[in-house]
Amino acid sequence: MAGHSKWANIQHRKGRQDERRGKIFTRLIKEITVSARLGDSDPASNPRLRLAMEKAYDQNMPKDNVERAIKRGSGELEGVDYIELRYEGYGINGAAVMVNCMTDNKTRTVADVRHAFTKHGGNLGTDGSVSFLFKHCGQMIFAPGTDENALMEVALDAGAEDVVSNDDGSIEVITAPNDFAEVKQRMEAAGFKPEMAEVTMKPIAEVMFDGDDAVRMQKLLDALENLDDVQEVYTTAVIAE
Repeated sequence: MAGHSKWANIQHRKGRQDERRGKIFTRLIKEITVSARLGDSDPASNPRLRLAMEKAYDQNMPKDNVERAIKRGSGELEGVDYIELRYEGYGINGAAVMVNCMTDNKTRTVADVRHAFTKHGGNLGTDGSVSFLFKHCGQMIFAPGTDENALMEVALDAGAEDVVSNDDGSIEVITAPNDFAEVKQRMEAAGFKPEMAEVTMKPIAEVMFDGDDAVRMQKLLDALENLDDVQEVYTTAVIAE
């Protein structure tokens, strides 16, 4: 994609996450709580919980906070009973947007999400309206200058589905969602630490935005990400720097 820097986009995204560190803690606590409730409270046998805990520790969340969230999820401590919801819609110029939420009040959440879409030029769609434009997968992104041949050998041997070299020199490793934790562990054991690693909804095709449309699209994404019940926002839009 001409002019598109995957690496610059990742750095931009990380910077925005750093600005929202307080909200990240809240979202991670929700994810840990729900992961422990839906699966085993032992991270060794619950990959989703293990990944949520790794993210929490990467963000320097205190161990006590993590353990309390696990206990709330497993029923050892009282806590809010969150449900998971996904909303799909369209942003500027029809760009696809998916919004993952965790909430204790579905009525409030859908109203907030719909208002954010409408206020900022988007439209809330129906279930399945844009999900086919994304691939549920594990994704690791490595910095430009990484030894591509060595990385590819380790990744494929560890069970990765694909290794993609971007025009800007960054490298992506794609895995099945259930294989993500093991592949990431083996990559790091071999000395390859990703700059960003997550189980995500990866756009099958991206659409570049610049100028006024980029500003409008970013305002919509910011409005959605700032909602208390929103965990993750995925989009086919790529905002130019």
